[in-house]
Amino acid sequence: MEMSIAKVTSQGQITIPADIRKLLGIQPGGKVVFIQDGNRVMMANATIEAFEQMHAAFAPEAGRLGLKDEQDVVDLVKQVRAERRKEAVNANHA
Repeated sequence: MEMSIAKVTSQGQITIPADIRKLLGIQPGGKVVFIQDGNRVMMANATIEAFEQMHAAFAPEAGRLGLKDEQDVVDLVKQVRAERRKEAVNANHA
């Protein structure tokens, strides 16, 4: 485990060390999330954290649908789009 130190300004701001920004993929204008665990606080890239939480939330449904990898998702999207196009064509001819 490595440790970095940052000084807190009078306005409560810190500069995230460059090596930490690089590790977390934080770009200028990016957002971070602080996760409290007892008396410890972890910092993460907010975009990546949100994606990981979304992924965990959808995992049971993906399993139910038999989606094992990214290609399965791409194939499902293509199938749904084709079905919707077919429905639109049928609705226009009715």
